[in-house]
Amino acid sequence: MIRTLSLALAGTVALWAGAATAQTKWDLPAGYPAGNFHSKNLVEFANDVRKATNGKLDITVHAGASLFKVPEIKRAVQTGQAPVGELLMSVMENEDAVYGVDVVPFLATSYDESEKLWKAARPVIEKKLGAQGLTLLYAVPWPPQGIYAKKDINTIADMKGLKFRAYNVGTSRIAELVGAQPVTIQAAELAQALATGVVDSFISSGSTGRDSKVWESLTHFYDTNAWLPYNVIFANTAALNKLDAATKKALLDAAVAAEARGRKMSIEEAEAAKAALKANGMKVAPPSPELAAGFRKVGETLTQEWLKRAGADGKAIVDAYKKTM
Repeated sequence: MIRTLSLALAGTVALWAGAATAQTKWDLPAGYPAGNFHSKNLVEFANDVRKATNGKLDITVHAGASLFKVPEIKRAVQTGQAPVGELLMSVMENEDAVYGVDVVPFLATSYDESEKLWKAARPVIEKKLGAQGLTLLYAVPWPPQGIYAKKDINTIADMKGLKFRAYNVGTSRIAELVGAQPVTIQAAELAQALATGVVDSFISSGSTGRDSKVWESLTHFYDTNAWLPYNVIFANTAALNKLDAATKKALLDAAVAAEARGRKMSIEEAEAAKAALKANGMKVAPPSPELAAGFRKVGETLTQEWLKRAGADGKAIVDAYKKTM
């Protein structure tokens, strides 16, 4: 009997130990290099979750589009191939114009303005993602966007004929409006596209320029503050709901902290990246008054075009945003 009791107790202890060490592993595909501030923030987010759950939820970040290519990430999360992922929100603009609200040129041109625009847009974005089986966790802005080229760009006319990197609907349309040739290139492929001459200009943040060592191919950066695009981090809702209540709360709390931390990192990155461009010999300057005026006209055209595509949802977002200004 004593032996039987001992075996029973041993079995119970083993079950307890198994329950205590049961672990859920999640892969998180992301599109940007491991050294990028977005990727670093994702790693901190994963560490926060791991710590708060005592390792019960273990998230592995796969940076640099190493697990899925950027256009594949949303579908991968929807289908459960990955339970969580990060994506540049405007990559989804082809399926719904509302996902491009953050890249409407000159609608929001500072961190304060972009935060107000995001707060106005978030409920709509959450609803749309929710209808597709996805739960928005958090979002972080990139630094303001500027023009990269290998020659002086003093007016819109100077952009005619350039091979202009596009990565969403808006950047393709900008190229068309200024007479450049749009070439679709995602961030992970940009350095090679520049090195091989597939593109010779683009609009993006100082951070993307630094990640791509853009000074090896181009010479000028015009700090136009055109917009501040957002990366969104979302989970497969079914996978999220399989977590126990405490683990789910830890994940959502870590997401709130990651959003605040990411915004701070973005602000710091904006200045550090421009300094890196200068240190590597690039001309970093504000746009000329003529170039700024030309872009404002482009922005007005694109805002009206976006409002037509985005319909009632787009108008509601812009109206709510303008009330905060």
